[in-house]
Amino acid sequence: MFSLFKRKLELEEKEKTLFKISPSQNVAQLPEIKDRNSFDVRYPLIAPYAYAHIFWDKESNEIVYFVEEPLLDDSEKKILNILEEGIKELIDISFINIKDENVVLEYLESNIRILAKEFGLSIQEDSLQRLMYFIYRDFVGLNEIDPLMKDYFIEDIECNGSMTPIYIVHRKYRNMRTNIVFEDNKKLAGFVEKLAQKSGKYVSYANPILDGILPDSSRVNATYSQDISSRGPTFSIRKFTKEPWTPIKLIDFRTLSPEILAYLWILIEYQSNLMVIGATASGKTSFLNAISFFIPPQARIVSIEDTRELQLMHENWLPSVAREGIGLAAGKKHGEIDIFELLKESFRQRPDYVIVGEVRGQEAFVLFQAAASGHPMLSTMHAEDVSTMIRRLETPPINLPPSLVESLDVVCVMSQVKVEKKETRRLRDISEIINVSSKEFKINTPFVWDPKQDKFYFKTNSTIFDRISVKYGVSREQLNNEFRVRTRLLWAMYQNKVFGFKEVQEVINSYYKTPEQILKKFGII
Repeated sequence: MFSLFKRKLELEEKEKTLFKISPSQNVAQLPEIKDRNSFDVRYPLIAPYAYAHIFWDKESNEIVYFVEEPLLDDSEKKILNILEEGIKELIDISFINIKDENVVLEYLESNIRILAKEFGLSIQEDSLQRLMYFIYRDFVGLNEIDPLMKDYFIEDIECNGSMTPIYIVHRKYRNMRTNIVFEDNKKLAGFVEKLAQKSGKYVSYANPILDGILPDSSRVNATYSQDISSRGPTFSIRKFTKEPWTPIKLIDFRTLSPEILAYLWILIEYQSNLMVIGATASGKTSFLNAISFFIPPQARIVSIEDTRELQLMHENWLPSVAREGIGLAAGKKHGEIDIFELLKESFRQRPDYVIVGEVRGQEAFVLFQAAASGHPMLSTMHAEDVSTMIRRLETPPINLPPSLVESLDVVCVMSQVKVEKKETRRLRDISEIINVSSKEFKINTPFVWDPKQDKFYFKTNSTIFDRISVKYGVSREQLNNEFRVRTRLLWAMYQNKVFGFKEVQEVINSYYKTPEQILKKFGII
């Protein structure tokens, strides 16, 4: 009987679906903070319902991030609770996994109208649209934090427990407190369960730690019970841009200089081994992705990661991602495929370049052996400086002999720093590995960043250029000339605002194939 009634109402309401949302497609042009006390900026997240409002809070004397959503009066809140309970009981929520958002919105609204009539609820149209936003947010999206997930500028979302505000890391304004608070542990635990479900994982009191990937490729880490986090369940979400930063975008951010990029371009072309090091959130992976643009277009690339973060345009690219297992079998989770196994298999796939997202354990031995035998590698590692990196490589659990560490050509050190009282990222220095013994190591530092002037300086001649000259029979004069030409090309791309993912890759690929045409196009010859 209910199904017939439902069908009749569906036909009646088919043409009445009015609810629409517009996640912001254009990246807002945000102003610099000149006067903190009067700072006030607002931009859309899910128009026309949710907005980000960043302003100076006089009470706490800090810049805060508030999510502005439609206000509901008491009667609307009661209706929302009734409708949400009806959804849980009567509507097939699994349908909401469909990726076509328009289909989901139409399905939700038509069924909400049916429920409203079934429950005898009289709702004004404008009120219904506000209610639809919250229903969509809570059942299809990620509840209170869904607007944060839609903000292009947010890198991290951090919840430290119930009754404490969520903090975010903003790409432009860095750490800020939000007005979003989970009011009790039960609700927060339910949300962590939802994060697990969205990640295809499972959390419980027996398994209280979640480490997963959300459908939009964001990385989530969460704890489920108060036993291991005293404030209750917690979660941290690391968001990634849909398109990675290009080398030219890094020039725009002043993360590095065109000279550094030209130098790295030559090193990558001539198959040098590079390691990018730095602390957490220093921009290691973004930098690694950016310099991967310089890999020759015809080269075969194999990348290996715990979490899929790298994005390349190369057609001959094989991305591999480690897989977690379940249970235990002979001391290892059943079905687990780790980075070590993927790396061993990768060398049977005839790679010209191997990219490993992060070196942490036994996989380093295989990677450095391959590097020593002629397979160029690019990777990242947690370390503050070259000395710390070498100690980590030579001690447990990695235990590399000095002869293998010496197969590294260049170490790029990324740092999160303050420039004019603003947090940003800089390539602190580049070190060329000359010699590594059991007691000491010798390096050459061709590029260094001066924090006082926020400028990059070329300090000494490159020993890696000398190696390339000997190994490939290219004169130093040729390399130096190539360095100057590519520096000018990269600077011309920056001046012409060639920032796009595809556009930058096309210019670099074209330079490999027809350098004269590209140089003429940018007025260099």
